[in-house]
Amino acid sequence: MSSNPTPSKKRQVAILGSTGSIGTQALDVIRNHPHELDVEVLTAHSNAALLIRQAIDFKPNAVVIGMESMYQRVFEELDPYDIKVYAGQQAISQVTEMDTIDMVLVALVGFQGLKPTITAINAGKTIALANKETLVVAGELVTGLASLKGVNIFPVDSEHSAIFQCLAGEFHNPVEKVILTASGGPFRGKKPEFLAKVTKEDALRHPNWSMGSKVTIDSATLMNKGLEVIEAKWLFGLLPSQIEVIVHPQSIIHSLVQFADGSLKAQLGLPDMRLPIQYALGYPSRLASDFQRFNFAAYPTFTFEQPDTDTFRCLPLAYEAMNKGGNMACIMNAADEVAVNAFLRDEISFMQIPLLVERCMAAVSFVPSPSYNDYVATDSETRHMAQELIPLMH
Repeated sequence: MSSNPTPSKKRQVAILGSTGSIGTQALDVIRNHPHELDVEVLTAHSNAALLIRQAIDFKPNAVVIGMESMYQRVFEELDPYDIKVYAGQQAISQVTEMDTIDMVLVALVGFQGLKPTITAINAGKTIALANKETLVVAGELVTGLASLKGVNIFPVDSEHSAIFQCLAGEFHNPVEKVILTASGGPFRGKKPEFLAKVTKEDALRHPNWSMGSKVTIDSATLMNKGLEVIEAKWLFGLLPSQIEVIVHPQSIIHSLVQFADGSLKAQLGLPDMRLPIQYALGYPSRLASDFQRFNFAAYPTFTFEQPDTDTFRCLPLAYEAMNKGGNMACIMNAADEVAVNAFLRDEISFMQIPLLVERCMAAVSFVPSPSYNDYVATDSETRHMAQELIPLMH
């Protein structure tokens, strides 16, 4: 990844998914850096009320509401402010092509992040990527296109931001391996008998991070770490054998890079997503912040342990998908999205999430060299199959 010159003018940012956890924290960052960053576009799926408040607050050039039935409400509320209003999923992609946008922060959840990311890359926009599924599903296609277009992809996930920061000034040095840290989630150390009875309320209580419900459940199953392993492969051009996961319950070391001489570099900080968001939005500058500072006295010990892959099957399933290649990670991702939604609706148990993913990976058509249309078809086929399997799991 090459570095851009320090921005001499305000960087105009489009936030796709501005009403979610990452989007709202990104707006906090932008609010605190009015001389460096400006909001050009905001999009939301269905949270019209918050999108309207954000638009009145930040005065973007345009907003998009994904749910077309809410267009009239958003349009009428924002009409006095001279803010353009669009609606529909297609518009979320199209709006990234606006000439006035410098950077697109993709903070959408799941497969829906793929098409807007591809559109933005084709338009030559710098990408700040908080949607790991885009690279999980179609990493080869997306990174190949970014390379072709000379577009930088800056990671926003805390782990990938940590690796990116550790690689600063090291781009000419070969990486021996990267080590992604995992908190272990709310069920670290628990066994299947315990996990068979956990509720969605239990699973949504993450010990360290404040995140949306999908990523919080994925963190509890370790699927989130599996998705991050695949994302790391594509972001940093690594082999599966060069990516390790270690459980670090304190969530202070966000990830590490080991070089050919055996030296390890780590990035540390309190668990606050605004820090990696700000690093991506301001790169290559480190913008000043008033975030709480780390205090060694408050964390006298750091501990590490191997992940329990016998109990938490989602992590080995992700390695299996990564090793298989083709559309297998796309199958895994779609099955997981359906499984997590089913768990949140009390339709399946916590331990049935990896089971549903595994069954879909075994049954959906495998495509060794998929095109974009193949990914779309695979996603659709997998979701359909997963929905059909749910009633059979009781």
